[in-house]
Parts: sequence; C-alpha cells; structure tokens
Amino acid sequence: MSLEQVILVNEKDEAIGLMEKMEAHRKAVLHRAFSVFIFNDKKELMLQQRAVDKYHSPLLWANTCCSHQRDGESSLDAGKRRLQEEMGFSCTLEERFSFIYKAPFDNGLTEHELDHVMTGFYKGQPDINLDEVAAYKWMSLDAVQKDIAKHPKIYTEWFKIIFKEFYKQISNE
Repeated sequence: MSLEQVILVNEKDEAIGLMEKMEAHRKAVLHRAFSVFIFNDKKELMLQQRAVDKYHSPLLWANTCCSHQRDGESSLDAGKRRLQEEMGFSCTLEERFSFIYKAPFDNGLTEHELDHVMTGFYKGQPDINLDEVAAYKWMSLDAVQKDIAKHPKIYTEWFKIIFKEFYKQISNE
C-alpha cells in the first residue's frame, strides 16, 4: 500500500512537487488542499464531527469535508470524490475562492495549505462513513459563527480559519 501524497505548491498555486502527507504536515510545507461547504434548502451548512480515530482533531467539528487533491486530479473532482467517501453522497460543486492558511497542532503537525473552497447544495440525508465521520448536523452560518465564538474548542483549528474567510467572502457577494 502506497502512502498518500500531497501536491506541494508555491504561493501562486503552481505545483512544485509531491511529498508524503504526514511528512508535509510535520515539516509545515505549503501544499494544495480543498474544503467543501454543503448547504440545504434552508441555507444551513452541513457540519461533520471527525471520527474518534482520526490522527488529529478527533471528535471536533468541521465543514462538510476537506482533504487533499491527488496528483493530476482537479479540485472539483477531488471534492466530489472525498464528499462521496466521507459523507456518502454526491452533488454539483462550485469553486468559490482559494487562500493560504497555516494552523499548527499540539501533536507537532501543521496544516499549511493553499485551500480551494467550494460549495454545493444537497437536501438529502448523508450516509456517513464512520471511519471518517462520527456525526453530522445542519446549522445556519450565523449560528455557526456564534457557536465558534462561544465554544471554540469543539471546532478544528482549520475550520475556524476557513469559516472566518468563507463568511467574509460570502458576505461581500
């Protein structure tokens, strides 16, 4: 079984190489990633609670799904793949914006990512993969913003960063 690799990029999102995922996170090397935000017909965001056995941030809440593109895979294709793997459904996705962030963790790993943020619409029930996701819930963006302020420790570090940027971006639309 080969180890998962991430695509190393420069600040212009130009690929400059590949590195094993855990090594990239240990060395805090900038790499390409994506974050998916799925909404329902009530304009609520689907959040996922990470599975208990995740190598970092177990049982913390995050956006619908996020991960890394594979070599040669578009961001939208990667988002659709991972949405199906984690949440058990597919839908049309639209890339909204990208930005760079850095989030260190207590375990010595750091997310340093050029993140492609995308949105989609789904009004069914997900069929969550329990190896990846412990639970899910729907919340309005305002409720998420207030809950992050009130209970920041129940959310992943990267979600707090990405949500703030996402909220700012969509507020300007």
